[in-house]
Amino acid sequence: MTALPGSNLLASGYGDAAVAPHRLSALAALEIMASGGNAVDGAVAANAVQGVVAPETCGVGGDLFALVHSPGEEMPAVLNASGRAGRGADARALRAAGYAAVPFNHPQAVTVPGCVEGWSELTRRFGRLQLARVLEPAIRHATEGFVVSDELAGSLEGLRETRAGPTAEAALFPVGITARPGDRIIRPELAATLETIASGGRDAFYRGKAGRAIVKATGGRITMDDVAGTKSDWVRPLGLDVFGMTGWTVPPNSQGYLTLATAWLFERLEPPTDPDDPDYLHLLIEAYRSVAWELGDLVTDPDHVPLAPDELLSPDRLAGRLEGIKRASVATWPPSTAPPGGTAYLCVLDGAGMGVSLIQSNYTGLGGGIAAVGAGFLLHNRGAGFNLRPGHPNELAPGKRPLHTLSPTLWTQHGRLEMLLGTRGGSYQPQLLSQVAAHLLHGRLSPEEAQARPRWVIDHDPERVRVEAAVGERTRRVLAKKGHLIEPAEERQPGWGPVSMIRVDESGLRIAAADPRVATTGVAVR
Repeated sequence: MTALPGSNLLASGYGDAAVAPHRLSALAALEIMASGGNAVDGAVAANAVQGVVAPETCGVGGDLFALVHSPGEEMPAVLNASGRAGRGADARALRAAGYAAVPFNHPQAVTVPGCVEGWSELTRRFGRLQLARVLEPAIRHATEGFVVSDELAGSLEGLRETRAGPTAEAALFPVGITARPGDRIIRPELAATLETIASGGRDAFYRGKAGRAIVKATGGRITMDDVAGTKSDWVRPLGLDVFGMTGWTVPPNSQGYLTLATAWLFERLEPPTDPDDPDYLHLLIEAYRSVAWELGDLVTDPDHVPLAPDELLSPDRLAGRLEGIKRASVATWPPSTAPPGGTAYLCVLDGAGMGVSLIQSNYTGLGGGIAAVGAGFLLHNRGAGFNLRPGHPNELAPGKRPLHTLSPTLWTQHGRLEMLLGTRGGSYQPQLLSQVAAHLLHGRLSPEEAQARPRWVIDHDPERVRVEAAVGERTRRVLAKKGHLIEPAEERQPGWGPVSMIRVDESGLRIAAADPRVATTGVAVR
């Protein structure tokens, strides 16, 4: 590994590279690639380890999206491995019970987890190694144990205090053990589940003990037929030319188009190149606000989208938003949806040039606190991305995929891979990614500088902008004068990342940069 001077979050080299939210995940990717695997094998290995050592971010109980760049291919392959609502999904029953939205900790919020199906499909199409070898690092950590991070300890404490019973705790660590930072956790039930997948593949997971545990946990709202029949889909990517490159992302039910739309609008507003210039921030914020408000109506199950995916990024459609953006003041847009998120984004690039941009999630941290009893994992609550509005394209219904916040990106120039970029953060994802992409590709900052730049986010109130403390006082005053309601946060915000990225220059040098906002993040290059 070659580490750049003065940083343990940056590494460069001409071989395999990985950036992940946990250093053990990044090291697993390199281990698998060093043993003969490619970037897809490495990404799946990293994802599996991440779900073991950082279950507050992802796990086999959640969903997965991935973009895969193969050298010589004009566009990436895109996998949608998000699960569907079960046969027992019933919006009418929730409305009758007095709910205005799908509750986060209710069995109705559980959709069939797509992660293991995604692993299977990725390695089937692109992998070099058997899945059994790819899962070895994750099985080893689950069997031998790992050190509890501050982030995991906090999540487990919240689980215990707010929604967990003994079954939820037991799915993550032995009952009676207090998981404090620095403690060792062993996860034998999850190790057994991973060993089952390693020996029997996806069918052993969905048709076996884990599948039955999912059905039981949801009170039969998800059936064995639902679980056994889960299927991922290879879909056409969404792409848009911006900043002299082509940015690629996943079409709905992902919100990924918002990142590219924001970047396109920002570029056409002819902003200054200095990220410290208040007008730079103002125009980037306004570009995002001009499209963010439509999320709840346009990001739905692919079979129910009200607008064709390619139309989402049509320059003709986006040009209409330019007319509403004001350089001197805040424009008026409808309020936006702000879904939460508990997610792991990682990127892997092998020595041969195959690159993977992969994101996997439990949705709200540890999910809804509902355990697959005996299988060693918690189930995601991605079904809370549905709504309960009768007749709406995103209304909860059997067999549908919900609105997803997962928004990985991949960037090319004339077919050559330039960058892998993504983050966790729910509704923050397109906001954070458009900022970092602008810093890199418009402001011409280095990866390390782009990661260090102060960030901003918008929640439900489209005019209220929360900014990290490093945004200067003068900049805040100018933004406030333009009409932004500025709310300074403390120093760097862990929830506003971690962003992971790998840049590739014309010589083939990989520059991998992790995010300083999260202590567990890891970067590895060889």
